[in-house]
Amino acid sequence: MIVATMVEDSVLSAVEQAPYFFVACEGPDLHVVVMNAVTRAMLRTTSALGRPAREVLAELDGQQIIDVYYQVYRTGEPVTGQEWRFLLPGPEGSVREFYATFTITPWRTVDGDICGVIGTGSDVTELVHARIAAQQQAARLEQRIERTRELVTALQEELLPRGLPVLPGLHVAASYVLAGDGVAVGGDWFDAVTRPDGTVALVVGDVVGHGVAASGAMGQLRAVLQERLADGTDLVAALGAVDRFARRLPAAHAATVCVALVDQRDGAITYCTAGHPPPLVISAGGETRYLTVTGGSPLATSGAFPFAADRLEPGDMLLLYSDGVLERHGRDVTTSTVELARVVADVAGGRTFGPRVPAAERVCSQALEMLLRAAEHDDDVTLLAAQRVEAPLPLVLSLRGERSSLAELRAALQDWLDGLTIDEPDTVALQHAVGELVANAIEHSSGPVAVRVTLSADGHIEATVTDGGRWLEPEPTSSRGHGRGLALATQLIDSLRVDPGEGGTTAHIRHQVYRRGQMLGTGAGAHPAHGPQSRLLLILDSPGNVIRVDGPVDAVTAEQLRRELLYRSRGGTRAAIVDLTGVTHLASAGVAVLHYVAGRHRQQGTSYDLYAAPGTVAQQILSLVGLAAPGNVIPGR
Repeated sequence: MIVATMVEDSVLSAVEQAPYFFVACEGPDLHVVVMNAVTRAMLRTTSALGRPAREVLAELDGQQIIDVYYQVYRTGEPVTGQEWRFLLPGPEGSVREFYATFTITPWRTVDGDICGVIGTGSDVTELVHARIAAQQQAARLEQRIERTRELVTALQEELLPRGLPVLPGLHVAASYVLAGDGVAVGGDWFDAVTRPDGTVALVVGDVVGHGVAASGAMGQLRAVLQERLADGTDLVAALGAVDRFARRLPAAHAATVCVALVDQRDGAITYCTAGHPPPLVISAGGETRYLTVTGGSPLATSGAFPFAADRLEPGDMLLLYSDGVLERHGRDVTTSTVELARVVADVAGGRTFGPRVPAAERVCSQALEMLLRAAEHDDDVTLLAAQRVEAPLPLVLSLRGERSSLAELRAALQDWLDGLTIDEPDTVALQHAVGELVANAIEHSSGPVAVRVTLSADGHIEATVTDGGRWLEPEPTSSRGHGRGLALATQLIDSLRVDPGEGGTTAHIRHQVYRRGQMLGTGAGAHPAHGPQSRLLLILDSPGNVIRVDGPVDAVTAEQLRRELLYRSRGGTRAAIVDLTGVTHLASAGVAVLHYVAGRHRQQGTSYDLYAAPGTVAQQILSLVGLAAPGNVIPGR
C-alpha cells in the first residue's frame, strides 16, 4: 500500500511538472481531479480541483473547447485540434492570444466504462507566430518580386518598338519572353522598319548579359540601327554605323544582330547574320530550311558584315530569333535547332491550334508556348516572323446621304480593319475620323457619299471621303456638334486634308497603323473582338443614380442620349454619374451632348460626373477633347 501510494505520488508529481497541458476530469459534470502547473498558469487559476470543467474553463466559453470536453465524455470518441487559436483576458482589460495543439480522450475504468475525460496539449504560440511571420515575409518578398517583374516588363516594352508596321505584302508579328526568373531586363530586341524603297528591314539583336547596362545598350543600338535603316542607308553601311557605335559602348561589345531586308513586291531577301543564328524559312507547303550563315562577326569585333540573298515565295514565312530559344535546359543546340523548325512548321500550318489566327501570330505565340513550357531558359527569347501575303483589296463604299448610313459604315470599316489585325487605338482613331468625315459629308450633301480606304506599302491607312455638296465652314459653338468633328478627327489621325470644289468636297486621311509585338504573359498583343451595335442602350443603376451608356453614340443616337440624360437627371436638377465604359463609338455629336448636359447641370448647381474605364473607346476620346481627368472621373461643376 505504501509502495502504491509512492508510485501514485510520483506519477502526480511527474504530471504536475510536465511541460505540456494536462487536465483530468471525472463524472458527468466533469469535475477537475488533476490540473498541472502549466495548465493552471495558462488559466491563471490556483483553485481548479473539484470544480466542473465548464466553470474552470469559463473564460474560454464560446471558443468551442468546453463543448469538446463534454462531447468526448458523451460520445467516447477522442478529438484532436491542431493550432487552435484561443483568447484569454489579460491585465487591465487586455486580451491574451495563444495557440494550442491538443488531444482530448475518454477516461475509462478497468471495465471500459467512461468515467471522465483527459485533455493534453502543447502551447504552440511561438511556432505559429514564427510561421505567420515567415509567411508574411514570403508574401512581401513575392510582392516585391512581382513589382520588379512588372517594372521589368514595362521597361522592356518601352525600349522595344511601339509596334510593328501593318503592310499590304507582309504580315509581321513578334514576341518577347523574359528570362526564366523575369526579374532582370534583358538585351534582346526586335524591330521592323519600312524603308523609302519599299523594302522592310527585319531585325533581331542580342546584347550580352542582363540588367540595366545590357538593356540600356540594347536601346541605344536599336535606335542607331533603326535610324539608318529608316533613312534608306544600305545594309552594310547601316551595320557599319551601329558597329562603330558599339565600339564606344562597353556594354554593347560582342552584341549579335541579324538584319534581313525583304521586298514586299517580289519577296527578294538580302540579309546579314552578324554573329547571330541564321533565319528560318517556312514554305507555304510546310517545308523548312535555315538560310546560310553569312559569316558576319559580332559588333565591335572584326567589323566585317558580308551579306547573302534569297527569296520568299507567296505564302512563305521568314523567322528571325534570338539564341535563347535554342539554349534551353536539357537541349543541345543541334537538337534545339531541329526542334524549332519542326514546331514552327506545325504551328504555321495550323496543325496544332487551328488556322483562325494568322500564321505569323501563331508562330510567335503558340510555338514559343510549346517550346518553353517544359524546358527552363536562362536567356530572353525573341521571335520575329514575316509572311508574304496577298495585299488586301481596298474598301469601297457608296453610302446614302442619310444618318442611318453611319452604322453601315462602321460595320464595313470594322470588318476591313479586323482583317488587318491592327492595334485597338488605331482602330478607334480610324473609325472616329472616317465616321466624322462621313457624318460631316451627310450634313452638307443630299447625294451619296463615296468612301475609299486602302493600305499603303509603307504601312499607312489612306482614306478618302467624297460628297457632292458645297463646303460650309464649321460652327464651333453649335450645340449639335458641328465643327467639332473635323477638330476631333485631326487630333486622332496623322494627317487630314480637305479639298473643297465646285462639284463637291473630298477629305483625305493618312494614318500609320501598328500591330504590337507580344510580351508573352503580359496580355500585350491581344486583339479584343469587335462587334458593331445597331442601337444605343441605356441602363439606369439606381444606387447613386448611375447612368450606364452602351453602344455607339453618333449623329443617329446622340439626340436619344441627350433626351435620356436630361430625363434621368430631371433636366440637370438631379446629380448624375454617367458611365461611358460600354460605349463602342463616341462621335463629336455625342461629345457635344455631354458638353450640353454638363452646362445644364452647372446652371442648376448639381454634380455631373463622367466615367470611362482606362483603355476604353470613350476614355480615349474624352482625353482628346479635354473631358478626361485623373482617375477618369470628370466633375461637372
